[in-house]
Amino acid sequence: MSYDIGHWIQGSATRAQDARFQPLYNPATGAVQGRVALATRTDLDAAVASASSAQRVWGETPPLARARVLFKFLQLMQERKDQLAELIVREHGKTLPDALGEVARGIENIEFATAMPQLLKGEYTEQVARGLDAWSLRQPLGVVAGITPFNFPAMVPLWMFPLAIGCGNAFILKPSERDPSASLLLAQWLQDAGLPDGVFSVLQGDKDLVDAILAHPGIAAVSFVGSTPVAQHIYQVGTAHGKRVQALGGAKNHLVVMPDAELDGVVDALLGAAYGSAGERCMAISVAVAVGEVGDRLIERLAPKVAALRVGEGHGAGVEMGPLITQAAQQRVERLIAEGVADGARAVVDGRGCRVPGFEGGFFVGPTLLDGVSAAMSCYQEEIFGPVLAVVRVPDLAAAVALIEANPYANGVALFTRDGQVAREFVHRIPVGMVGVNVPLPVPMAFNSFGGWKRSLFGDHHAYGPEGVRFYTRHKAVMQRWPEAAGSKGPEFAFTQNL
Repeated sequence: MSYDIGHWIQGSATRAQDARFQPLYNPATGAVQGRVALATRTDLDAAVASASSAQRVWGETPPLARARVLFKFLQLMQERKDQLAELIVREHGKTLPDALGEVARGIENIEFATAMPQLLKGEYTEQVARGLDAWSLRQPLGVVAGITPFNFPAMVPLWMFPLAIGCGNAFILKPSERDPSASLLLAQWLQDAGLPDGVFSVLQGDKDLVDAILAHPGIAAVSFVGSTPVAQHIYQVGTAHGKRVQALGGAKNHLVVMPDAELDGVVDALLGAAYGSAGERCMAISVAVAVGEVGDRLIERLAPKVAALRVGEGHGAGVEMGPLITQAAQQRVERLIAEGVADGARAVVDGRGCRVPGFEGGFFVGPTLLDGVSAAMSCYQEEIFGPVLAVVRVPDLAAAVALIEANPYANGVALFTRDGQVAREFVHRIPVGMVGVNVPLPVPMAFNSFGGWKRSLFGDHHAYGPEGVRFYTRHKAVMQRWPEAAGSKGPEFAFTQNL
């Protein structure tokens, strides 16, 4: 089966007749399964014009009416989630249970956005001075854009556009060109839910389109999730063009194992957090920090379970890990494993050369466990974004904290211990945006907000939740006095006194 993927502009699927195309691969087979049309500047201009016209009406629509559209979209998502998950398996390669989990987390963000009438409420203060009242309110930005990664083709867009359109904006989505079909399905379901044409658009594209979005004067804000180099580029270029930007970057997430930790629980946590979705998560645990004498016991229990993980195509019975997204990703991960071994790490479990019967052309790398890793090695310094867990041994908690503090990334971190005081101090002092205590993947629920520190986030706002509402709106402060209260006092050359 071969198919073409285009754009969604003014409520219908479309693509330019002279479009450039990029091949679309099935990661499990390595075969081309379709083509993606890459948008032109003309396509972007058309989408922005459509969005701008639609937003003027949508932004004046009462928040409750906007929420009702989101409620209908929520219902459709719940009814049709299996269809969306199937697309994710086919184009991303993750297992079907993992894809369903991704969709479920995305649905939670729609649920949060349906509370928009409450979320947009401002504050009111009567009589801030004699006869003078003051209040605040939040208003939409206008047309905003989202640039989203391949690893969560449904969930990450759902971090963005339900809040953006709930706040009264129009939204243009630039999904990853590696697994683009989910974006068009979401567009169709939004239309089915009653969203006016033009409020939501989809443009497929590559770096040329990203740079055009960053420079376009009709786009007020850009949300991004992806690698740190690209996040930094988007933040610098977008803000230079006067846009509001939130750009979430890469990660090197550590899980600190204290000597008193319950090791069976630690092993289970590491298996899911390091190897789930083949490690292609920005919150994946890629470093286990073994404190004191726990290292040998940890490796002894972990290694056989890592070696026993089932790798295969996402629909296979009992499959726990699928392929990587591209052949380039496969080659990069295997290179970093080889460099780690050459630098002195020990490959306790080596996933290089993994071949799955019936899917020999797929982009598979088997689960890999490296022991004896140091902070000087490339396999520690680089974000691998694959099924590789590095074990770093340190003498005490202070050394573990120092290791994490020195890392340029600060997305997520976890500590496994039975000591409450140790946990409390760790949470208080560690300079990382999201912290788990005996929780390996501390991904906040939709009613909180998601984001890292240091080079894992460029911009002032975290994603979704209350921070998302603030990002997609402007704060306006109002002061009001009526002539009868003001009286005739003549000109005032000083601030009003609250007397």
